[in-house]
Amino acid sequence: MTVELVKHSAADTDVLWAARVSTAGEQSLEELEKDPRRSRGLINFLMRDRHGSPFEHNSMTFFISAPLFVFREFHRHRAGWSYNEESGRYRELEPVFYVPDASRKLVQEGRPGKYRFVEGTAEQHRGAVRALGDSYRRSYEAYQEMLGAGIAREVARAALPVGLYSSMYATCNARSLMHFLGLRTRHELARVPSFPQREIEMVAERMEARWADLMPLTHEAFNTNGRVAP
Repeated sequence: MTVELVKHSAADTDVLWAARVSTAGEQSLEELEKDPRRSRGLINFLMRDRHGSPFEHNSMTFFISAPLFVFREFHRHRAGWSYNEESGRYRELEPVFYVPDASRKLVQEGRPGKYRFVEGTAEQHRGAVRALGDSYRRSYEAYQEMLGAGIAREVARAALPVGLYSSMYATCNARSLMHFLGLRTRHELARVPSFPQREIEMVAERMEARWADLMPLTHEAFNTNGRVAP
């Protein structure tokens, strides 16, 4: 997976001037010149009592490269997000496919809502890699055959599997990112447990690390208050 922060306007001070306009009016702009650490308590209060709008006055744009099945889960997050994705209608798609490495837990036990994933055997991993590789080769050959026959890219792409890598720009604010992280990461501090697919969690973890660098006080308050978006 690739996650790059390509553009941002995001800092803890953005939360503070947005919150203080309610009582200070235009004087709230003075927060831009102050050390946000002096107002750590206000940020924590806003997070704890779920006053969410002050966390929306910022922006982060990420470049993400991941399998299509990750993007299909990603695009379920709509409020506060903007997406532009690579198009299989307008360009020939490259043969880059997802294959799980040895650390990926392969075996599902239990029933929906209560299942868990456990380590697979070495033979299961080899079998998964072999089966996926065979499927990817056949599907991409079919895709190339159709393109070679003059069939439109938007039709030929139907032969390609969800393990194909795509790329996109995803833009969000801290509030929408916190909602995403609450659902797409498993964390010991989470008040509400989540059980994300590991591949989208890998993307979420990298996004969180970049956000934590930009807004450390907001990230701290997020963790302190159970990782629940305000």
